[in-house]
Amino acid sequence: MKFAIALLAGPQDPAARSALSFAQAALDGGHQISRLFFYRDAVHLASDLAVQPQDESDIAREWREFISSNELDAVVCIAAALRRGVLNEAEASRWERPVANSGQPWVLSGLGQWVDAMQSADRAVTFGS
Repeated sequence: MKFAIALLAGPQDPAARSALSFAQAALDGGHQISRLFFYRDAVHLASDLAVQPQDESDIAREWREFISSNELDAVVCIAAALRRGVLNEAEASRWERPVANSGQPWVLSGLGQWVDAMQSADRAVTFGS
C-alpha cells in the first residue's frame, strides 16, 4: 500500500511522534510513502536552528534522519513556513533575510504537492489538527 502522510502538529505535540512511528511502521511493514507533507506548525520540524534540551528527545533530528535514510519526499508547505520563519537559501535570498534555517532533506513547495500525493497514494493519513 502507498501512503501520503500529512503532519500538522509542531515538534512539542505528541502527534509529531505518532506520525513518525506510523511512517516507520508503514515502511517496516513493506508499504511505501509517496510523500510526507508538513503543514501548519509541523513546518518547525524543518528548522535547523531549534535546539532541544539534552534530556529531551529531538523529534526534528529524528524526522530528518528518517527522511534521509529512507530517501523520502518531504515537502514543507511554503506559505506556512514563510509565516513561521522557516526559510531555505532561495527564500532567504528572495525575501532579503540574513540567514536560511532549512535545507536538506526538506523541500519548500505549495499545497498542490499534497493534492498530488493524495492522488497517487492508496491512503492519505493526517496527524495533528
